Amino acid sequence: MTYTWQKSSYSHEGANCLTIAAAPNGKLQLRESDNPDTILTLTATQLRTLIRMLKGDIR
Repeated sequence: MTYTWQKSSYSHEGANCLTIAAAPNGKLQLRESDNPDTILTLTATQLRTLIRMLKGDIR
């Protein structure tokens, strides 16, 4: 399946970029530019929780 991958405007060209794509089933696909064949599939709620955890808002 082909996805339309997007990257944050805060990301620079090159390595260490996280990209995201919406899947037809409503879930989100995440991948890291250094390893684009490894894809993490999340719901919007799971992504929100992951971001909050990374920011230290929840433990």
